[in-house]
Amino acid sequence: MPTNTPYWRQTRRLTLFLLLLWCLLTFGLNWFASALNEFDFLGFPLGFYMGAQGILLLYLWLIWWYNRRMDRLDERYREDSPLE
Repeated sequence: MPTNTPYWRQTRRLTLFLLLLWCLLTFGLNWFASALNEFDFLGFPLGFYMGAQGILLLYLWLIWWYNRRMDRLDERYREDSPLE
């Protein structure tokens, strides 16, 4: 299967974008954790909360969004698939 089709270009672009976003979230929140600790959320320092719970919710959101976008790409290019 050729990997230079529009489907694969869009898939790679989406994957690269989400990987960069994942890196920014992971390292950005850790980098600014001490500054975030000046704010409280539910009685906990915000940096601690984001490290313990918030980042996990953001990861779940990234997975959900990737799945949704890939479903749309699959639907769009399904009729062009040589396998069917």
